[in-house]
Amino acid sequence: MRIAIIGTGVAGSLVAEMLAGQPGFSVRAFDRLAAGEESEAGTGLNVGPNAMKALRLYLPERHDAVRAASLPWTRWFIDTAAGERLADIDLLGVAEEPGIRLRWSELYRVLRAPVAHLTRHSARFEALEEAAGGKLRPIFRGPDGELFDDGDFDLLIGCDGRYSRLREITDGTVTPRFFGVALTRLLVPDARDCPFDEYGQWFNGHARLLAFPLPGGAAYIAGSVPLPSPDAEVPAAYRAPGYQPALYEPADAAPCPAVAWMCAKLRAMPEQIHWARLQESPLLRHTMQGRVILLGDAAQGMVPTLGQGATQAVEDAVLTGAVLRAGGGAARIAALRDPRVEWVRRLSVAASDTMLRADPVAGSRAKGKEPFLSMLKQLYTYIPDSI
Repeated sequence: MRIAIIGTGVAGSLVAEMLAGQPGFSVRAFDRLAAGEESEAGTGLNVGPNAMKALRLYLPERHDAVRAASLPWTRWFIDTAAGERLADIDLLGVAEEPGIRLRWSELYRVLRAPVAHLTRHSARFEALEEAAGGKLRPIFRGPDGELFDDGDFDLLIGCDGRYSRLREITDGTVTPRFFGVALTRLLVPDARDCPFDEYGQWFNGHARLLAFPLPGGAAYIAGSVPLPSPDAEVPAAYRAPGYQPALYEPADAAPCPAVAWMCAKLRAMPEQIHWARLQESPLLRHTMQGRVILLGDAAQGMVPTLGQGATQAVEDAVLTGAVLRAGGGAARIAALRDPRVEWVRRLSVAASDTMLRADPVAGSRAKGKEPFLSMLKQLYTYIPDSI
């Protein structure tokens, strides 16, 4: 079977590694970025214990390499902006191993290295042609602007992100669902004076900060603030220096040291803040009668509340690789992955309650108790050990 993988992010790199060198498979991967361009990619992220378990079961060498490039994620605490502790979750009480914290660029570096020899870079996917015998021929545009192809393929695996061109061509434009929350992310390169050492969240009303240190002395800060309506764009006023950090500072008390530190960084680095909106997109696992399989954000863009975007991409990739190696196809992958992904998506939206309409204090306290802890355990441990 000749397989083309479109996009070598998290899912694309891992599924390529799962299939490379396996009897009966010939794999080619294509990425729109130039080789090495991932060195500037993104900011920071946390990857859940469930992704690490999936790697440990199916790609143990990659598990060890990712673990070595990251810091462990062992705690999740939630405070008010004034410093009152609302919840403190020991991840090892609900998972079999820690999650991880690292920069996107480091994750890409570790995942892409084993499949570099299979990958053609600077190849932007443009179009799709149906060839003889039910095969598909993807058309790419190279760095010189010229169109090219690499022949016919039996299967295309789309791993080209939330705005997947492959999904758009084969199933139409995706209409996302918005929740009325503006999101920000900021990488602080020098965070040696950071007053916290684990994954934390801080609430001032429905405005929330989320932050954690990263390897090499950096830190990641993510913010979320309500928008006027669910479909509202981010107003220009929100982007003005000083506007956003002021939303996280309590009016009737001094901010705790962590919030004061983060707000100072937000005020000092307004041009480095990246903006987005809280959203999810409909789940779609395959198109073209199963000749196109979608993984990661291309299949299931989800809210980032529980850090399951990249995490579910890892699950997608290793389990899809295992199914294909066992002789299964798109229907088996959908049956294995879609119920799990839908459950994770519902849980992630439910866990966003404190950024939406629920009381942030009561909602945060509930996350440190049952039944939420049992749901976290199911999230972090339910990975099949065989296909």
